[in-house]
Amino acid sequence: MQFDTAVKLLDYVVKEVDYMAILKEGDAVAHRMHGAVFHSYAAPARGSAELCAWRLEVEAGVTGMPHRVSREEVFLLLSGTVTVTLDGTPEVLAPGDVAVVPAGASVSVDNHGDGPAAVWVTTSVGLEATTGDGAVIRPPWTQ
Repeated sequence: MQFDTAVKLLDYVVKEVDYMAILKEGDAVAHRMHGAVFHSYAAPARGSAELCAWRLEVEAGVTGMPHRVSREEVFLLLSGTVTVTLDGTPEVLAPGDVAVVPAGASVSVDNHGDGPAAVWVTTSVGLEATTGDGAVIRPPWTQ
């Protein structure tokens, strides 16, 4: 095997090993926006090539900002209760419930319960959100 071929192969293997990461609770990067905390685990900035995943924490009494998403999102409620409003239709989720938000849909997440709620969210890389006033948000946890 030629030296330059071996170097390229070794570089590829190192990149693949770096990509296959195990992230612990304390490894998440926290972002705060619109009264919620987004704990980012998987994103391009963290080595993920296709998917983004984060734990969303919503305190009691928080009314989420309605926004239109450019990519499909999947919400899995871990604890508490939230109301997911999808294209104007509200639905209360209990732990274990899942909401699939299609690309192009309008969504908001509210916590009208007595305690905090936690939601696991997954989407594809590059998600953008457009608010009602036309502002485009490129969340750092999806880039």
